[in-house]
Amino acid sequence: MRFSCVGCGKCCNDHHVPLTLSEAVQWAADGGTLIVLTEGFLDNERLGLDPALQHARRRSLRVPCGSTHAYVAITFAAYNQGPCRNLDENLMCRIYERRPLVCRIYPMEINPHIPLRAERKDCPPQAWEQGPLLIHGGKAVDPALGELIERSRQADRDDIAAKAAICKLLGIRTMALKGEGFTAFMPNMQHFLQAAVRVGELDLAAAAEQQPWSLHAPSEALVAQLEETGALIAAALEQHNLTYIPLRQAS
Repeated sequence: MRFSCVGCGKCCNDHHVPLTLSEAVQWAADGGTLIVLTEGFLDNERLGLDPALQHARRRSLRVPCGSTHAYVAITFAAYNQGPCRNLDENLMCRIYERRPLVCRIYPMEINPHIPLRAERKDCPPQAWEQGPLLIHGGKAVDPALGELIERSRQADRDDIAAKAAICKLLGIRTMALKGEGFTAFMPNMQHFLQAAVRVGELDLAAAAEQQPWSLHAPSEALVAQLEETGALIAAALEQHNLTYIPLRQAS
């Protein structure tokens, strides 16, 4: 597969861009808005058999959930409605030299279990008809690009405990079931920055795995299914200023 950016700017419009923790702090400090997305899955015997779940576990934190345990994954994403705040009038990035990792990696997928498909991207057909070879044999051809992808994956692993500690300070303790959707929270940016500073100064990440989480179940059938596992079912999301994004909308 080949790819060459044609500068259309579509990938910089109406996309919530996943950020590393340091990028999220910088984004908030620069005046940007973040959205916090959480999802999780229960600890069970399938984890050792499913490669996709093994990947998800590596970027998640094991936490108490009722009488069982779950793995929670947390994404701090730049919230963009319309054009990214860093696009200029010529659709050029004002922070190109320090743009987020995900932007540097695009159009590649960070999750090794999600294949890159041109039809799922916003880029026009001509972007895939020219340029250097991007993928051969299912792997990134450019070693530098491969290194960026691994840096992003490692940041997910390194940041997860601190992200969970920040969520605790912000009052976020509910996750959606992986494969169903996400719970979403729009924090006050000043509160977010204060929480990030506190977590760093007080090393609150060390105790994040002791913080109980609950699972959001949008249907009675899912409630019944989760209750059988002993998982803690969340109360109404509105009580915690959370919203639910079904997976079909999140994509």
